Order: sequence, then C-alpha cells, then structure tokens
Amino acid sequence: MCAIIGNEHEYADLLPLTAERPLSTLYFDCKYRILDFVLSSVANANIRSVFMIVNEGRIKSIFDHLGGGREWGLDSIGSYQYISFYQDFVHKKAQGQPCFGDIIQFLKTSKSPYTVYLTNKFICNLDLQAVLKIHQEQNNEITAVFKRMPADKIAPDDQILKLKDSSQIADVATYRDVKIKKETYNLSLGAFIMKTSWLIDSLENSQSLSLEEFLFNKLKHAKNSTYEYTGYVSNVYDIPSYYQANMDMLNIENYNSLLFSSQKVITRTKNEVATYFSSESDVKNSQVATGCRIEGTVANSLISRRTLIAQKAKVEQAVIMGSSRVSEKAKVKYAIIDKNVKIDPRVEIIGSPDNLVIVKKNSHVTESVYGGKKK
Repeated sequence: MCAIIGNEHEYADLLPLTAERPLSTLYFDCKYRILDFVLSSVANANIRSVFMIVNEGRIKSIFDHLGGGREWGLDSIGSYQYISFYQDFVHKKAQGQPCFGDIIQFLKTSKSPYTVYLTNKFICNLDLQAVLKIHQEQNNEITAVFKRMPADKIAPDDQILKLKDSSQIADVATYRDVKIKKETYNLSLGAFIMKTSWLIDSLENSQSLSLEEFLFNKLKHAKNSTYEYTGYVSNVYDIPSYYQANMDMLNIENYNSLLFSSQKVITRTKNEVATYFSSESDVKNSQVATGCRIEGTVANSLISRRTLIAQKAKVEQAVIMGSSRVSEKAKVKYAIIDKNVKIDPRVEIIGSPDNLVIVKKNSHVTESVYGGKKK
C-alpha cells in the first residue's frame, strides 16, 4: 500500500488552540500529537510511500513534529514522502487544470497496487493490514472504515454510512442532513482502502477540490465494502470533544485500548530527564510527561513535557500543554492551558465542565480568570 494523509478538517470551534497550528498537531495525552495515530497506522502497515495534504499558513508545527520522519520509518531507503498544499488544488481548478495531477503522479510513482486514505480528526489505532485483508477478500474497488458512535459524539459535517447489508454501503449522508434521528450511527472514520488503478482512473476525470469529498461521492456508485472498527475512537471537532478525548485517557480501559493494543503508537522521540516529584507533591489519577517538576497538587489532569507545578499550586481537571509554569499557590481547574504559558502566583483559572477556560499559547496570566472572564 501507499498512503494519502489529508488535513482538510479545520474547525472554528477549536480556536484559539488551532490559531497557529492545524488540528492534527494538537497535543494529546501529554506527549502525542493527533497526527501520530495516522502516522503510526501507516508505519505499522509497513507503508513507506506517503502523500500528505496540508493547508498553507499552518505547516510549521507539522514540519517541526515530523522532522525527517525517522520515527515512522519515512527516512529509510526506498521511502517516498510528498507534501502538497490544498490551496494548489484551488489554483489549478481556477486555471482549468486537473486538480489532482500531483496525487496521480504520486500514485503512479509508488507502483503500489493499493492506496489508503486517512483523514486528520479521528484518534484511533487502526490496523490497516486487517482492513486490506477484508478489502482483498471482498475484491471491491473501495473499502470504507466505520465505527458505531452515539449521536453526541458526531460533528455536523461528519459522514454517516447507510448499510444495505452487513458490509455494503447503500448511501452516504452528512450528519446535519440526516432526517431520521437515532441514538447511534455508522460514522465514517475517513479511512479508505482502494485499488490504485481504480483511483487513478477516477481522479483523472474529477473536478472536485476535496479528495475526501470525492471519495465519499464515489462510495455511492463504486463496488464497495466496509470494515467495522471496534476499538477506542475520539472524534475531535470542538473544545469539549478535544478536552474529553484527553480526559478519556485517565480511564485505564480507554488508555490500554488505544495505546497498548497489538499496534504500537509512535511519536517523535525526545530525550529528557525523568519528571521530579517533590516530597510535598500530591498527584492523583493523572498523567505527567517527562521533564516536568511537580511540587504542588495535581488531580485528574494531564501534564505535558517540561511543565512546572510550583509549591502549593493546585491543578484539577485540566489539560496543560508543554513548557508551561503554574506558579506558587496558583489554581487551575477545568481548563486547557496551551504551550509556553506562565501563570503568576496566587492567580486562579477556574472553569466548569460546561464552560472550560482556554489560555492561549505563550500567554502570561497575571489576573484570575473565572469561566472565561477576568474577575
């Protein structure tokens, strides 16, 4: 297989966390990025030819995280990486040129009989070799991966699959357009495996700007099959869903299902000292990454690398990203603290389950914040 990784999903409801980075490079579970789960599925399937679609203006964090791709085997002999901008598709269409020329060239160069497409918003540990086996057994043109999900875990623009039997797709509809409401739906995970020759032929006649939208349209008419994923999934599309995805990792069943299945989840290697816990520290039901210094109280929270929780500081029900500082006697509760944030002594950042406080990257917080407003 070769792989195409899309970064087409961006949500205003994730601001300000995505003001300077794409959804795919948001921190997850202290040391990972959401992109790691797609890259790990690719690496575990021994895929070495990868085409990545990115948006202009939000690429720095992707390149900073990817580096040379060593951790995922993308710097090995015979590997092939190609990065293209979504805006190039727009420019080519405006000029009357084929939109997917670069992708077609990549597919021909890879010489892989099968192609996998993966989107950027779902956190799951997908075994692509298992999906490929089903695809080969069914001998269809395209296979789509889905998960049965409750209605409150689905975004308005997500795609719902209607099945006519146990494996074939009868129709595809955007969730906001679904008229008959149910408790659970067959949610597409934006993952497809296709015959490369079929994909090339289909793309040569396409004028679509979105590869993912193109594939969903093709599902309605192509010879298709499905693969039901039964493991842990988080669907990230707004602040509450992102916060809950992280909090889910404090549940041992979710944690083991996602990170300790038969497939390894790979992230960028960073050699750091172990975290230091002082004798005064009190840590309960939390995860703390390497390079931190914990001197205060931490409960039901996730603390990313190189963060300081100073003496008599209290952190509860919070997600704190890398290189932040919670000073002496400061309090953080029901909040998401972005990277490189400094919180002054005795400052309180207090939200609620329904009104999380978000502190932007590189902020210096000198006054208390309650429910998103300064006191």
